[in-house]
Amino acid sequence: MTTGMPSGPVRFSTIGLPEAQRVALWEKHNATALIGLRCRSLDDRALEATEINLQLPRVHVARVTGNSHVVERTRAVVRRLPSEAVACYLTLVGEAFFYHDDGVQVVRPGQLIVCDADRPFMRGFSQGLEELAVKVPRQVWREVAGPEPLTLPRVFDFGTGGVQARALARLAGRAVHPETSRPVDEDTLLGLLAGVVSGRPAELSTVHLAMAKAYAEDRLGDSGLNAARIAKGIGISERHLSRVFAAGGTTVPQYLLARRLEGARALLAAGGNPTVAEVAARCGFGSAAHFSHRFKERYGVRATDVLREARAADG
Repeated sequence: MTTGMPSGPVRFSTIGLPEAQRVALWEKHNATALIGLRCRSLDDRALEATEINLQLPRVHVARVTGNSHVVERTRAVVRRLPSEAVACYLTLVGEAFFYHDDGVQVVRPGQLIVCDADRPFMRGFSQGLEELAVKVPRQVWREVAGPEPLTLPRVFDFGTGGVQARALARLAGRAVHPETSRPVDEDTLLGLLAGVVSGRPAELSTVHLAMAKAYAEDRLGDSGLNAARIAKGIGISERHLSRVFAAGGTTVPQYLLARRLEGARALLAAGGNPTVAEVAARCGFGSAAHFSHRFKERYGVRATDVLREARAADG
């Protein structure tokens, strides 16, 4: 079953599909949306797997969950479905073995494995899995990570690794969150990934900005959120935080206001039963009147009109 809009995350799941067709449909989906693979179950249970895919201008991000199974990218599959890409798998739940021509590696939760997607491999998930996948076209990979070819898979820690590794996992994870996906800055994502695999520190301002935005996004509904709390939450000074946002042409208050208004507009456009005051409170505005004024100022229409039109469209 597939849901979603082409411009945002798209969800595909085998759950609810005819059991005899699940593996074939899963293979078909991955061949189109991510990387072509052969799939087989490890036991008699039907495959229960779900994938949330997000295509950015240059790279693809996905969140994959499933019960125990094995996937193979054989030479025949590579010839039939070449990817011309580097695959990055961030393991969140469940150990995975990675078999390739030069040996076997075990990838544990909190680890990232990076490989050339057109070199044959097999991956197995005996206890099921939840992981993030980032597919980077080779040309883009050379631009961000250097010209040296990726001849062997490489494993990195993002659970206990450096700040940019943790920021990478958080940024990718938020982009394809099953309930609350957030916009992702592709340049920041690629910069963090390049820093992790090359060992070269990314620009600290890039890392700090990504962390600050992620911290703020998780707390937009808190009307008390401000620059001081964000700075303390990610371990930098408030003055440095202000410089980081200023380099991007904005301020912390301006960023918070913009994101809260965007969230409120989406809630109002969805219609339903909430009042304008309830939407304002959910999005971190301490006053409904202040929210209404800012909304009209930003969008040129009243919040009540947006909600009324949405309800009318619902019938």
